[in-house]
Amino acid sequence: MATGSRDIEEHLIRRACEGDGRAVRALYDRYSPRVYAVVRRIAGDDDLAEDYAQEAWIRAIRALPSFRGDARFSTWLHRIAVNSALQEVRKAKTRQKRESPLPDYIAVAPRIGDVLMETKLEKALDQLPEGMRKVLILHDVEGYTHEEIGTALGVTSGTSKSQLFKARAKMRQMLRGYETRPKEIEAWSI
Repeated sequence: MATGSRDIEEHLIRRACEGDGRAVRALYDRYSPRVYAVVRRIAGDDDLAEDYAQEAWIRAIRALPSFRGDARFSTWLHRIAVNSALQEVRKAKTRQKRESPLPDYIAVAPRIGDVLMETKLEKALDQLPEGMRKVLILHDVEGYTHEEIGTALGVTSGTSKSQLFKARAKMRQMLRGYETRPKEIEAWSI
């Protein structure tokens, strides 16, 4: 991030801490796509992702005065979004135990404008068992270590590694046949 952009961000954060609604809105406009993207991967569902993103923003705005600037704001916000989404998933599980059973799989309609492979990847991710999906996303997409994942999900790092291995194998199996050959190779075989 450029120095000018960093100065603007610091100014927005300071104004937002003072209760300036326009500054809060500017931070939201700047970072909401990233927050939504991370919670969408954890939620596995567009409607849940919207709820999780909203909860993440509420927590972030409440915690904004505690932002010390030790890390980049985007990193701080990302951590809040991930933790918030994981907490919401845990709450949903608890609620599910108390209420009538819900289906294990909720179909998610592909978003218009997505490329074919992205759609196939999303569908394959949605078909993974919840534990495998969380570990795969947290490790391969978000870059968390197995120790961090274990702490966040309440499992051992060995369980995280095992779930990641199984998730990758299932993804390979589900995506088998979707591989595309580079155009150069395709041209040579004509």
